Formats: sequence, structure tokens, C-alpha cells
Amino acid sequence: MYKIKQFFRNIRNLVRWFPIIWKDRDWDDHFIFEILKFKLKNQAEYIVYHDRHVSAKRDAEIMMLCVRLIERIQDEFYACEYQNYHDSELIFVDSEDHPGMYEMITFEKSERYDEYFKKYPRIAKQFKIKDKGKKAFNIAKTNQERAHKLLFKILEQNITRWWD
Repeated sequence: MYKIKQFFRNIRNLVRWFPIIWKDRDWDDHFIFEILKFKLKNQAEYIVYHDRHVSAKRDAEIMMLCVRLIERIQDEFYACEYQNYHDSELIFVDSEDHPGMYEMITFEKSERYDEYFKKYPRIAKQFKIKDKGKKAFNIAKTNQERAHKLLFKILEQNITRWWD
């Protein structure tokens, strides 16, 4: 009886995982995160449904926090956030070095980087850069790296407890 049950569970897993594996590629971290995200969602649902240990709901919340962090990492949310604090225009001009080619020049129309710096005051203090655009870029890069580190720190501290 157990072997029959196991067979159907395996078939169900194949069907469930098929779309994820079908889209998987070996050249980008995005696909590793897709697999991890899918696994964490499934495990969170399983743990909440079966509720077999005292901290099941809290564990599921932490798993879903990891899923949200993965989504932000994949979308480069923190790396691009500073772009919401300025308005610029791209202009293409003929390249002097490469005839027939164009160069892209960015003209900043307006900026509100001081608001962005107030949002992340501790990180902003780390960068003694006069150019506000470069400073904002460095803050964004730091935040993106911090999101990566936080995700893997949470996984490191919790993953061995996330078993039924």
C-alpha cells in the first residue's frame, strides 16, 4: 500500500515541478532563485497545512519572507530604487570615435536624492562622495548586496529547522 501511495506522490511531484524545470536554464542566478522560491512556497504551505510543530506558522512566515526577498532580489528592487528619485532624459548623439554609431548621453532634469539619503541615513554616511548620483548608486548597490546577505543569513539560521 505504501509503495502505491509513494508512486502517486512522485507523479504529483513531477507534475507540480514540471513547469519550473521546463523553464530552468543554467546561465543565470534567476533560475536558481526560481527553484528555491518554488520550494519555499511549497514547504510553507505544507508546514502550515499539517501544523505538526509548535512554531509551524512562524516557520512558514519566515519562508514567505525569504520568498519576498528573492522576488526583490530578482527584480533588482534595491539596485534600481534610487532611480525613482531623479528624472533624466537620454539623448543619442553621433559617436566621434566610431562613425555611424551613436553614444548615449544622460541629462538629469531633476533629482530628489536628499530624500533617498534620508531613507538610508546610515548607509549614506558611509559614502563621502560629492556627486549625488554616484552616491545614490552606491547606496542602491549596497542595499542590493544587503538583501542577498539577509536572505542567505535567514536561510542559514533556519533551514535545518524547516522539516516536518
